[in-house]
Amino acid sequence: MIGRYSFLQVALVLFGAIFCLVYPLALVWPSGWMWHEGPPVASHYYVMILGIYLTLGLMLIRAAANPAANRSLIWFTIWSSVVHAGIMAVQAMQNPEHMGHMLGDVPALLLVAVVLGVLMPKADIDVRAM
Repeated sequence: MIGRYSFLQVALVLFGAIFCLVYPLALVWPSGWMWHEGPPVASHYYVMILGIYLTLGLMLIRAAANPAANRSLIWFTIWSSVVHAGIMAVQAMQNPEHMGHMLGDVPALLLVAVVLGVLMPKADIDVRAM
């Protein structure tokens, strides 16, 4: 039977894979995924972000095997995605040349936060019963 816990596992793998693919997304749609001109690796900052998201993506994929044992990582992903999206949204509104982010990484990060937040079991619920 497929339940909420199974959907959480699928979401963790899916979002983990997408986080691993930030670099190709930036190549295909730079205005929605990069904040600088030129190729993705032209910015030291962006290369650091790529490294962080690649690592987070791989860890989310691993967390899918046992989400209950990885609650802190999942909640970190939820809240850091909200904060990151909020900061980017404010910066995009202040800099019209970056409005592409309002259709790219800002809603993508909010989607990650909402989906994982809805699928995360409450602390006192036995996840095996889901």
